[in-house]
Amino acid sequence: MTRTFTAVFEQRGDWWIGWTEELPGANVQERTLEEARQSLQEVIPLILEVRRENDEVEPTVHRVREELTVTV
Repeated sequence: MTRTFTAVFEQRGDWWIGWTEELPGANVQERTLEEARQSLQEVIPLILEVRRENDEVEPTVHRVREELTVTV
């Protein structure tokens, strides 16, 4: 299965910080932008796997997904 995420990269001093908007916890820190991209691509499947495993272990967890409109 293929999924698309929005990756955000920000340079802070000598480091590149990267994260995804749709997947909290998918954060990386590397020396180069290319390394940050690669690390983020590697960490996303691991995070998703752990979350799937946790869902199987914790069947009593209930989640509701819905659109939320906010006036800003």
